[in-house]
This record gives sequence, structure tokens and C-alpha cells, in this order.
Amino acid sequence: MHKIVVIDFETTGLSPNLGDRATEVAAVIIEGNQIIGKFQSLMNAGVTIPSYIQQLTGISNAMLRKAPSCQHVMQDLADFIGDIPLAAHNASFDAKFLDAEWARIRYKRRQPFACSMLLARRVYPHFPDHKLGTLVRDLKLPIAGEYHRALADAEMAASLLIKINADLKERYQLSSVPHEMLCLLQKTPKAGIAKAIKKAQITFGL
Repeated sequence: MHKIVVIDFETTGLSPNLGDRATEVAAVIIEGNQIIGKFQSLMNAGVTIPSYIQQLTGISNAMLRKAPSCQHVMQDLADFIGDIPLAAHNASFDAKFLDAEWARIRYKRRQPFACSMLLARRVYPHFPDHKLGTLVRDLKLPIAGEYHRALADAEMAASLLIKINADLKERYQLSSVPHEMLCLLQKTPKAGIAKAIKKAQITFGL
């Protein structure tokens, strides 16, 4: 597997369009079958975390008062990621917050997201659900820490993506699974995966 950055946000709510802000971000770089780099930081947006979110994440308002500003953290994150392709579990959520927080520093995302949740639905359709915790448990992946903390979730999503990559290679006799193929497969109906992979083998020379 070529380099991919797996990212995870903890936030005050579900949507930046409703005024919700990021409270923590983590990103890990995977290459081959291992993590080769990590980034993590709390971030102070000057907003209050609802009590139920504090209970879910363990991130308190007191912790954020000591954290660096969102602008500082998001610039450091941009420097860490560069142009490396992106991935996340439930990527539509993380992409919204990444784009919103980067927009505040006048920075624009240039690369697409692969989504390990959408990919898992196609590679492991028999699982009862495709939440990160379910997939980590049923695939016997390493538990990196507490769920709903950004670095632990990013590391576990990275382990899941590595597993998906390995299973796709073995199942379909692929020499590699580039990020572009992952982005293609996550949009493909389950019944069309084999056909899409054959087409991708020709397109990407696999």
C-alpha cells in the first residue's frame, strides 16, 4: 500500500454547518502494512463542549482551555498531511470537519477521501454492522486505546484499512490496491465489486 493518511476528528456535534467545531484531531500515515507517522492534538475553538459529548469522549472544557488554537493545529495538520491521499472511517463526517476547519485558515483540501466504512460494507457484507468497534472486534484487530479519542480511532481505522487492502489483494489476486481503486470500490454496489475490480486492473495496470 502506498502512503495514505487516516484521519479522525472529535467534535462538539455532528455538523460544522450547524456551528459544531473540532475539539481533537489525529492523523496517522500508513505505508505498506504499518503506521510510519502520527499526529495528534486537542484544539481550542473557543466553544463549549456539550455534557453528553464530554461523557462520550472524555474531553472536557478544562482540557480545551489549555489546548492550542484551532488555527495553529490545522496549519500543523496541513504540513503533516501534505498531498498524501486521505482516508477515514465514515469519511463524510471527517471530511466535512476537515474542510470547515481548513477553510478558517484559507487552506483547501486537494485530495479525495477513501472511506473504510463504505469499503467494509462491500468487503465484509455479512457483518452485523460496520461500526469501527464491530469491525475491530470481529476481525480481531488490535485495540489502540479508548474509542472516541482521535488517535486511538485513527490507528484502529488504519489497521482496518490495512486489513481491507490485504483481503482485497488475496481475494482478487491483485499486486496492489491503490487509493484510486479504493475510492472507486467504495462507490460500487456490492454485487458489482468483482466486475469493478477487473476493470480497475486494466485501468491501473494491476
